[in-house]
Amino acid sequence: MSSRFHLSVAACALVAAFAPAAVAQQAIELDTVTIDANGNQGNAGGASDIAGGAATGPVNGYVAKRTTTGSKTGTPLVEVPQSVSVIGRQELDDRGVQKVDEALRYTPGVFSQPFGQDTDTDWIYIRGFNATQTGAYLDGLNLYSYAFGGFIIDPFLLERVEVLRGPASVLYGGSNPGGLVNSVSKRATGERIAYVEGAINDDPNGYGAFDLGDKITEDGAWSYRVLGKLQGGDTDTEFAQNFRGLIAPNLTFQPDADTRLNLYATYQYDDQNHVTGFLPYVGSEVDAPFGKISRDIFYSEPDLDSFLNRQGTVGYEFETDVSENARVVSNTRYGHSERSEYGPYFFGYYNPATGFGGLTNPVAPDYLINRLNFAHDTKVDTVTTDNRLVVESDPGLIDHQFMVGIDYKYFGIDQVQASGVAAPLNPVNPIYTNSLAPLSAPYLNEKIDLNQLGFYAQEQAKFGGGFILTLNGRYDQVWIDRNDRGSFNNDYSGDEGAASGRAGLAYEFKNGLVPYASVSRFFNPQIGTNAQGDAVEPEVGEQYEVGLKYAPTFVDAVFTASLFDLTRRNTLQSVAPLFIPQAIGEINSQGVELEANVNIDRNWKIKGAFTAFDLTIERDANENIVGNRPFLVPEVQASAWADYTVAGGSLDGLGGGVGVRYVGDSYADNENEFKVDASTVFDAALRYNRDNWGVSANVTNVFDKKAVSGCQNTYACGYIEGRGVLFKGHVSW
Repeated sequence: MSSRFHLSVAACALVAAFAPAAVAQQAIELDTVTIDANGNQGNAGGASDIAGGAATGPVNGYVAKRTTTGSKTGTPLVEVPQSVSVIGRQELDDRGVQKVDEALRYTPGVFSQPFGQDTDTDWIYIRGFNATQTGAYLDGLNLYSYAFGGFIIDPFLLERVEVLRGPASVLYGGSNPGGLVNSVSKRATGERIAYVEGAINDDPNGYGAFDLGDKITEDGAWSYRVLGKLQGGDTDTEFAQNFRGLIAPNLTFQPDADTRLNLYATYQYDDQNHVTGFLPYVGSEVDAPFGKISRDIFYSEPDLDSFLNRQGTVGYEFETDVSENARVVSNTRYGHSERSEYGPYFFGYYNPATGFGGLTNPVAPDYLINRLNFAHDTKVDTVTTDNRLVVESDPGLIDHQFMVGIDYKYFGIDQVQASGVAAPLNPVNPIYTNSLAPLSAPYLNEKIDLNQLGFYAQEQAKFGGGFILTLNGRYDQVWIDRNDRGSFNNDYSGDEGAASGRAGLAYEFKNGLVPYASVSRFFNPQIGTNAQGDAVEPEVGEQYEVGLKYAPTFVDAVFTASLFDLTRRNTLQSVAPLFIPQAIGEINSQGVELEANVNIDRNWKIKGAFTAFDLTIERDANENIVGNRPFLVPEVQASAWADYTVAGGSLDGLGGGVGVRYVGDSYADNENEFKVDASTVFDAALRYNRDNWGVSANVTNVFDKKAVSGCQNTYACGYIEGRGVLFKGHVSW
């Protein structure tokens, strides 16, 4: 791929590629598909489409027509001047999704689970950049995390998962430059729900879950919904088990079509062992003298290893019409989590001569893998609130929707981290002693507070018979304070202001074609100090994007093709010889993304995705790697899923799906000396639904392909998830 895209030429090529489909609509005759005006079933997300409406409710099959993630208002997906993907509840169920990052396996521009299956973290990279900590959102409010302080969202609680690709700080404040993932929760709507689900996999690991809801008052003004889940058992890692319990009630007051208030709370408890080992490159990607390290190897000590997580949230969502054309929306959430971990990690191969590790190659005769012991205790408190006024003009020559708002985010983390040594482990015949040397004194003992206050405005205008103009502006002030309770006494305070912007222009043709172009500028605050003891600068940069969205009139579908050029500056680096953080790095990400989501008829649903990046290190403390590809992220990915259900006849309700996922090659180092080969895996599903009950079986990695998902250096690689079978049953009444 060339170092720079010629966007105008590429845009013309995209139009030409889609033109035959537009012309061909006259010759295609398909079954009638009945959907509502928004392309969704129901209006679970709000009282008015100004604030979101069906844009947060259930998705019709695999095709969502509206979203709030790209504009904070209920906007047709084709009108958002950036690429947006939506994974609805039916697709999550069809594929047997058990984690949020697993939901994104078939999404363009997203590289999820780069280290394989990790039960305590949703690992997500978007357009080449890590969105795991700063790109996670729940119901439009940031789930910011730092170090080991964060939240785990169980997908059973979700109605849909949405991905906005490209910078979003103009809407949400500082966030990952590559994009964000917004998980949307199930809410009480007055609908009667009585649903129970149970499942077990081949580890074995099983769960039982329930979803109950109904009206409280006869007029339906008050309604409730309660979701819960208990899960536990073995994992695909030897000696590792997990347990999860969660409860999530919510209450809705909707006296009329103009006002809605939802009150909600969640509590979740996790007790797990570690499953991701960060394996050495030699012995996972390439053979060691002893062959390959087993996928199910346990790198800790069975009786000592632990991961505990306790998290809770409480909040409200409120919206009301203040006039015929104006609506006020206010959303606020408080979250608290407490996490603790204990146990050793792999750290390259052991060196018998020095008694330490970190080696790339194993040393004969025992080929031992070095282990570092580690522990942390972390507490997190977060407060996020978003308040806005949305005003729509009367239809005329120009149809306006104007939004102005203010939001605030607080993130406080109290953490202690300590490390030590652990006996090395034989990768072929591991022997566990269940004894570990005492940890050293904590090397990190701190309290960090981040406060962010933002003011934003958005104008969405339609004019000229098809033009759609989107203008966004925002200003944020960020305060970061660190109280270092350790021996270094490295306290600091940072105060930074930043502006963000986005401008997009699209044109909607009568046949459903919508070409668009946008430019955006972003920022992302960073925690840390430079050599002078001052707070490091935030990441900044800009993106240029052009594309074509197509919602054809002859079939229920949305197609998206996009080209982008995204530059991220001030990436944080630890610079030798003192390894003090400096915000000096720069990376450019250019690419093409293609996506198709189609409900062919009531039987067939298909989706496909293709991604091709050109990732380049433009600036770095190490000048020798400038021009190279960053490690870990593949530059090419492709996927497809097809699902069919029999309707009518003796086999009514029998269905299934097949999928294929291709992940291209990547590097384990920025020097581009150690390559990770491409891999292709297949998934499958079989189910039978009848009246108010159903059973299903999902198989991940059908042919049990053994391959490395990614490496972030030569001693931190992870295998893709091996073959797993999930049997599930449900009943409703």
